[in-house]
Amino acid sequence: MGNGPAPFSDIGKKARDLLTKDYNFDHKFTLTTPSDAGLGLTAMGVKKDQLFIGDISTQYRSGKTTVDVKVDTDYNVSTTITVNELVAGVRTSFSFRIPDQKSGKLDLQYLYDRAAINSSIVLTPIPLLELAAAIGSKELTLGTEVGFDSASASFTEYNSGIGFNKHDFSAALILADKGGTLKASYVQGVNPVTGAAVAADMIHRFNTYGNSFTIGSCHALNPLITIKTRFNNSGKAAVLCQHEWRPQSFLTLSAEYNPKALNAPSRVGLALALKP
Repeated sequence: MGNGPAPFSDIGKKARDLLTKDYNFDHKFTLTTPSDAGLGLTAMGVKKDQLFIGDISTQYRSGKTTVDVKVDTDYNVSTTITVNELVAGVRTSFSFRIPDQKSGKLDLQYLYDRAAINSSIVLTPIPLLELAAAIGSKELTLGTEVGFDSASASFTEYNSGIGFNKHDFSAALILADKGGTLKASYVQGVNPVTGAAVAADMIHRFNTYGNSFTIGSCHALNPLITIKTRFNNSGKAAVLCQHEWRPQSFLTLSAEYNPKALNAPSRVGLALALKP
């Protein structure tokens, strides 16, 4: 992509990642086994209360083509075939799920010096179309996305946004929910040595005149241990501690306290990700 803009979905991503990424309040286990031959295997399991769900996925790379196949505990088989740079700057992917006969989907992504375009078509007799476009540069991005239902000849969504990025901060403003919601986010790096940063996310809903916000922080105690915190306007607080106990293998402990749920215990989650 070079100095071109990021896709529309990446506007505000830095704040979302700091405030939400790696937080987990269940028991999760992930094992990834890469291969130099281009074939990788990933097994994932999650225990939610008394329910256990999981999946096994494989990924095969050959030249410009990547094939992903995933089987979950409900015996659904999901397949995605991705071809990179078949034409300069273009990535194409085709996905489908068995036994869902209406799950076929075709995605196209085009990245250029001053533009990033993503399109998606659900392959049904009456397709659902989605299009997102962003223009600008690596620092300043303006974009919009729309969804169109050809069955009802109506727009299912239309959002627009602007993002501004520098090496030590990032800001974004998004008008979402068909113009019904205004979202603003900001990330500020505090210490590049320790990776310390703070972030804030604010939402205003025009139909209810309601406002909400979430603030958070990230700090590396040392090269192997990272601490994250977040707090929102309802008083809900969460903390995360992630330890890289071996290269690319992580043990993550998350906890959340909601003062309004006095009869419910605090949520605590543990995630173990192994990559031999």
